Amino acid sequence: MNLIETGIEKGLIKFDEERNFITYIHQNKKRNYNNPEEKVQAETFLNLILIYGYKENRIKQFVPVQIGVDTTKQADIVIYDEDDCEQPYIIVECKKEEITEQEFQQAVLQAESYAITLSAKFIWITSGMTNEYYRIPQDRPKAKKTITDIPKFGDETLSKYKYVKGGVDPKNKSQKYFELEAVNENELVKKFKTIHDALYSEGYTPESALDEVNKLIFCKLFDEKRPTVIGTPYLFQIYETDGEGEKAEQKALDELEERIQKLYREGSDFDPNIFQDTIRLPKEKLKTLVKYLEGVNLSDTDLDSKGKAFETFASETFRGHMGAFFTPRPIVEFIVNTLPIEYNHRVLDTSCGSGGFLLYALNKVRNQADNYYNKEKEPVKHKAHWHDFAAKNLFGIELGDKIARTAKMNMIIHDDGHTNVITLDGLLNPDYAIAFSKGYSNTF
Repeated sequence: MNLIETGIEKGLIKFDEERNFITYIHQNKKRNYNNPEEKVQAETFLNLILIYGYKENRIKQFVPVQIGVDTTKQADIVIYDEDDCEQPYIIVECKKEEITEQEFQQAVLQAESYAITLSAKFIWITSGMTNEYYRIPQDRPKAKKTITDIPKFGDETLSKYKYVKGGVDPKNKSQKYFELEAVNENELVKKFKTIHDALYSEGYTPESALDEVNKLIFCKLFDEKRPTVIGTPYLFQIYETDGEGEKAEQKALDELEERIQKLYREGSDFDPNIFQDTIRLPKEKLKTLVKYLEGVNLSDTDLDSKGKAFETFASETFRGHMGAFFTPRPIVEFIVNTLPIEYNHRVLDTSCGSGGFLLYALNKVRNQADNYYNKEKEPVKHKAHWHDFAAKNLFGIELGDKIARTAKMNMIIHDDGHTNVITLDGLLNPDYAIAFSKGYSNTF
């Protein structure tokens, strides 16, 4: 659903001709839509009405909140639990997409202070790219508890998880769940970059931060692709646990780490050539990073979009922080286009870097599949044409271990071929390279 367009159609919002200003019709508030926070504010406001079912007359925006004696601030959105709008129910704090994790956590504290002052039960902090939700116990307002979502209108029952396969539990259709959603290239680049920067700012080196991000992307994809019964919750997400206080929060962190490590072990057992070491993230940091990706469907995101997003993110990291420069993509594309590569040819790059030449060769054979099979009517044969080429005929060698792992992740995101990338000096012993490209991997 396009929230903005639906909101216009339903008379909830309107714009001026140039879309510089947005007006929230019920409240007759006109705001500058060029402000990055306002875009998040608008989508969140419409989410509350169109997805969560709250009545427009129970929602107020930019509500003054008296903090202390001399300070008055504004709560971005306040939802009330009755038509007279006397008792605040949910406080929502909206921030721009490009916000650091430290700034986001400041917003959490800000929303918590508003909720305590106004005696609200729930808070939702969102940047559009990531969300956090909390319940505020009325008897201990400073002991906020992590929850997986805010309640929908008329039902305070909350699930221990938010995302399930199929978006609904056949055994409990009244419960509000969500299915994972594909995203566009720009949004995915922002998510990858924000995750990396959150690690980098905590003292991780650029290459170790990239390595941990690669591991999480691997777990996310494995969770999406493993057989999952309709109505079953995904593992790669934050769950709520029973109880309150620090013990409950610690238990939630322990269980999250256990689920992610389980995905990592199972994925690594399924394909041991990807990573040999464990995920090296503190539990709190793991939670921070999972929340950015938990609602994304990487598998269903357009292949070109997610591929370009990952390459953009990885290339910026290597180039900006590590001083590594890869062959410019226009040159790669030109060279691959001039080569007579067919699906039954073997292709070897002895210094594959992040996998640029391999990916363009794969893309060339993928496009050739259109000449042999109708993608809509013969999807299995169409995929087999290029997928077999990736699995059996496409090979990469890279000296740097972390860059090699990035190439493998790049191939995973582009839908396979990653098992044929190894860490080795491809120029040191040409006989090894030749043997590898012929499929004699047991040589090593």
